[in-house]
Amino acid sequence: MARPRADLPPATAIRALADAGGRLALRVTPGARGEAITIEQGRLLVKVRAKPEDGKANAAVLKLLAEALGIATSRLRMLRGATGRDKLVQLLD
Repeated sequence: MARPRADLPPATAIRALADAGGRLALRVTPGARGEAITIEQGRLLVKVRAKPEDGKANAAVLKLLAEALGIATSRLRMLRGATGRDKLVQLLD
């Protein structure tokens, strides 16, 4: 059975949350039932199915965020939060 497509907000809404340096604050829920990105209280909430082991959840977060923004995963870099739920991601030009 095919997995349903992730629920993603418009790329413009996500980009509007980035600061002047192109950084986005995220709150991540690994091991979720489905994948989704929502916007609450000025920050992105990202849910991914991947478990938080061996960087799998971080990779899934970057992949989902890149998909939502319509950019390559290589244009995103995790600045902070590799081992926690709160992360800071840089959008590279």
